[in-house]
Amino acid sequence: MVKLVNQTIFAAKTKAKKLFIFTATDVRALFGVSRVAAIGLLHRYKKRDFIVQIKRGLYVFPDNLPPDVYIANKLYSPSYISLEFALSYHGIIPENVYEITSVTTKATRRFKALGKIFSFRKIKKAAYTGYEIQKQKGLNFHIADAEKAFVDANYLRMKNKQKPISRFNKEKINSVKALRYAKLFDNPKLISIIKTTLL
Repeated sequence: MVKLVNQTIFAAKTKAKKLFIFTATDVRALFGVSRVAAIGLLHRYKKRDFIVQIKRGLYVFPDNLPPDVYIANKLYSPSYISLEFALSYHGIIPENVYEITSVTTKATRRFKALGKIFSFRKIKKAAYTGYEIQKQKGLNFHIADAEKAFVDANYLRMKNKQKPISRFNKEKINSVKALRYAKLFDNPKLISIIKTTLL
């Protein structure tokens, strides 16, 4: 059965379903093959460099890559783009950020995929909010709003004994909203940092 799924058909059908990132489960559903056959097929195509593995069990077509922000959301879930990458995205900090930074309620992790670094930092569940859905190339991804990204970044800097963010566009941050997010962390030092930097 696996031999009948040639590369052309595999690519055409997968792309037609808009599966930019796919798994063995997706292959089983699309082609009606067994789990073993689906895994074998993906392994074979990976060896031929027809597809690329971005994480164990997750694959993409190298000629049909989704945006990095979409990949980040799928690499480690639950998560949303935040910290320096989101601050740069929103024009809060002047620097270009090449590491795709996210926050999660799970353990801190770091992945290297497609020549890029995707990092995920843990925050408490009570503070896992303040993100919105945006689109790139027609694909939805979750990203912190400006205020939440600012608070998340300062919280993790504080935990790592680093100085608060000093170079940023204050006009693009709503201080009342930021303070509301800071209170979710239930950390007096963070609240003080946000008040000092924004008010």
